[in-house]
Amino acid sequence: MTARWIRCLSAALGLGLFALAAHALDVVDERGVTVSLPQPPQRIVTLLPSLTEGVCALGACSRLVGVDNYSNSPSAVRALPQLGGGLDPNVEAIVALRPDAVLLAKSSRVTQRLEALGLKVLVLEPKSHADVRRVLDKLDQVLGTREAPNIWRAIDAGVSAAAQSLPASARGQRVYFEVNSAPYAAGESSFIGETLARLGMKNIVPASLGPFPKLNPEYVVRANPDLIMVSVRSAAGMEQRPGWSGIRAVREGRICRFDAAQSDVLVRPGPRMDEAARLMARCIAEKAG
Repeated sequence: MTARWIRCLSAALGLGLFALAAHALDVVDERGVTVSLPQPPQRIVTLLPSLTEGVCALGACSRLVGVDNYSNSPSAVRALPQLGGGLDPNVEAIVALRPDAVLLAKSSRVTQRLEALGLKVLVLEPKSHADVRRVLDKLDQVLGTREAPNIWRAIDAGVSAAAQSLPASARGQRVYFEVNSAPYAAGESSFIGETLARLGMKNIVPASLGPFPKLNPEYVVRANPDLIMVSVRSAAGMEQRPGWSGIRAVREGRICRFDAAQSDVLVRPGPRMDEAARLMARCIAEKAG
């Protein structure tokens, strides 16, 4: 073996090792934990619908091997194994899929158990517009896709366009957005509240009550909103709630009822926030007056 051949072989090996190192990455998740990945993951499990949608928006849907029971968009993910709810998914089923990475929310109860079984776990949970942008950037880093800036620009532009589509007469309405019939509401500090603010609406639930507070139904009666946004399911019997027949929005039929598919869009802080803004704007324009 000549010295020259040895030098060539060493150089080739060195380049190969450099290439491997270049693909390795350290990612800091929302726990402040650094997760080391040898390369961008090719087999991914997502346990939060907004994370599923984020991965797909970045062009990596084909890398998903399993999702939570509520991930249903885009339609391609409906054919994937469903692994239970995001809080308490089926750990054995997740392990059996041999994922390179598991993406889940802070509220999930299986993070430590999955890590103890040797899986790479990333905790990512968007709760605001700024969070959505940050999580897209983090997913971009993990996936090596370099698409997040373009996607965020499209989302932001879509929300702005929805706001600009509204006539001046529709602005400034006092809105109650009901998340479910407990009732839980979307307050000013929630991502839904942020979208309503960008559309020029006034939320009857102040930021001081938190993003999604449970309200005394009498609170809504006293607030007397001009417009109510609610899912079809939660709206059942709304007019019969004590005192609610006197609320302006109820009295004048200014209630927007969203079907299940529309509600999914509205309550997920992810790449479809521009679509959510368009749904809200359409509701506002139809009920303005």
